[in-house]
Amino acid sequence: MASQFSQQYALRAQKSLSLVGGTPDYVSVRGFVDPGVPTRTYQYSNDGRLFAYALPTVVKIFQAEGAKLLQQLSIPNVIELNFSPRGTYISTWERPVKLEDGAQHKNLRIFSVSTGEELIAFTQKSQESWNLQYTVSESHAVRLVSQEVQVFRPAEWSKGVVDKLRVEGASMVSVSPGLNPSIALFFAEKKGAPASVKIYGLLALNSVPSSSKTFYKADRAQIKWNELGTQVLIVTQTEVDNSNMSYYGETSLYLLSTAGNFDCRVTLDKEGPIHDVAWSPNSKEFGVVYGYMPAKAMIFDSRVRTVHDFGSSPVNTISFNPQGRLLLLAGFGNLAGKIDIIDRRTLSKVATIEASNTSHCAWSPCGRFLMTAVLSPRLRVDNGIKIWHCSGPLMHVQPVDELYQASWRPTPVDQAPAFGHTIPPAPQPAPSVLNAAVNGKPAASKPAGAYRPPGARGLATPAIFKREDEGGAPRVPTGTGNGSATPPRGYNRSPNPPGSAPPNGTQQNGFGGRRQVPGAAPKTPPASVGADSGGLGQEKKRKKKDGKKKDKAADGSGAVTPNGGEASVRPSVDVSASRAVTPPGSVPPTPGGAEQLDPTAKKMRNLNKKLKAIEELKEKAKRGERLEATQLKKIEGEAEIKKELVALTGAT
Repeated sequence: MASQFSQQYALRAQKSLSLVGGTPDYVSVRGFVDPGVPTRTYQYSNDGRLFAYALPTVVKIFQAEGAKLLQQLSIPNVIELNFSPRGTYISTWERPVKLEDGAQHKNLRIFSVSTGEELIAFTQKSQESWNLQYTVSESHAVRLVSQEVQVFRPAEWSKGVVDKLRVEGASMVSVSPGLNPSIALFFAEKKGAPASVKIYGLLALNSVPSSSKTFYKADRAQIKWNELGTQVLIVTQTEVDNSNMSYYGETSLYLLSTAGNFDCRVTLDKEGPIHDVAWSPNSKEFGVVYGYMPAKAMIFDSRVRTVHDFGSSPVNTISFNPQGRLLLLAGFGNLAGKIDIIDRRTLSKVATIEASNTSHCAWSPCGRFLMTAVLSPRLRVDNGIKIWHCSGPLMHVQPVDELYQASWRPTPVDQAPAFGHTIPPAPQPAPSVLNAAVNGKPAASKPAGAYRPPGARGLATPAIFKREDEGGAPRVPTGTGNGSATPPRGYNRSPNPPGSAPPNGTQQNGFGGRRQVPGAAPKTPPASVGADSGGLGQEKKRKKKDGKKKDKAADGSGAVTPNGGEASVRPSVDVSASRAVTPPGSVPPTPGGAEQLDPTAKKMRNLNKKLKAIEELKEKAKRGERLEATQLKKIEGEAEIKKELVALTGAT
């Protein structure tokens, strides 16, 4: 970022709110005064010109540059607030309450920013999708109420509803960006009727949609427009997965054009949920992260043709920077917080960032920096923000005791510095990065790997424990389709596909239904267990009897014959062992095997095992993996082992 260009980010902590300048200084914005009381929420206008925050008894509106107070609205208990696209109006939402006179509580209010006058008010019980949706020019405002879409003209709020459309069963409405606005309506699946999405032109609203798509398995949806407003992605989800594969329902992805000349389902080649979808700022392509972990990431064009496949990795987030030049692939939430920055032109990786515990991540308006924040109440420790350069280095660290909200001040893309043809170099880090390291708290520490027991350290990881992107076997869904509960995603109860029998041929809910240990030979039930209920008990009695015979034979005692001589002792036979089936892949012991090796051969075998383990450790060191002191000492002893092996070989 050029040194003359300064960005702001806002922080809302437990009892204070502050504005901080971005690169290159990271100091508090001059003129802004900490309110000194708990702050409910804050909001920037889309152009970054205005800034407002809500206190328990008042809402204050500032000019963002210089923090000059413009308006003070005496409204108590405001939970949500939002600016219209051009910052002409501000909406506030309070929790609905019962009024003493029995009238409805008008808890959604709209004010003029310039005068502070209340223009119109509504009753809005749900906090979800609480605000009116505006066109980018603020020519129209749209609200979904009960069974109809209501349209207002903000310049004439006093006239009320100027147009409306009857839409029985609609549960969601979304207004497109762009100069020729449209509205998309989602109708959930109900009483056997399929779900659907219908698109209407807003300027000529009538009962005939310009585009529509019907589909099953959709209880709710996300609607994501491209920046031109010409195409829309619909991510549908069911509350319950009827195939019994997941606790989290089924997801699907559809693409529709507003003109009605193209619509299709986006076919994804890996089973599992859709984690994230994002449009590129050029409106010509979009990215999808999907599938059971490790998930796949892929870019498609506007005709759903594959542009690039990034393969499988533990990610669940995708995001383009505002210029569309860089792409972020990250794994947040229950994943480790690793962020890969990818150059969209070359599709090569620019940098990898380790941002553990991140609960919020956002590109700067110039597209050269990333903000990662650890927010409360998701995590109540290590709250704060970190600013990273797109090439990887950490630029700034700001810890906060309790942080609830963090964001960049919006800046139009055309006003931000040009990105250029090459990735810009990182500026000098702020002193906070050095201070964090000096105080014994490294600002960017690599998370520790998974625990490994001492006996497994220094050895290669078995394939069954590896992720798919590390060479392990692909995940196999574990649902049975019989209505029984299934484990969450990522937990593989059994290596068998759904509906298939275990390797030994027994039924899953029968004798062989006990859990299969990964990597172990399949278990086989005793052949004597029959359909009768007493089969298992008879087998136990027979084993006990045979055991007594063995003990008697081992003592050297035998039965006395009538002529006074001692009868020969007959070796007892274990019936269950004689009837056991050799597990597949196992080799029965043979005469002359490992049990009958002489001491020299056994010692040579052990030395060869040590050499093989040392070779694996050396391979790990070549890959850049950190070795423990005991492992390094083992490598140093390689020459002694080889010398001893040569001596034994010469002796034999």
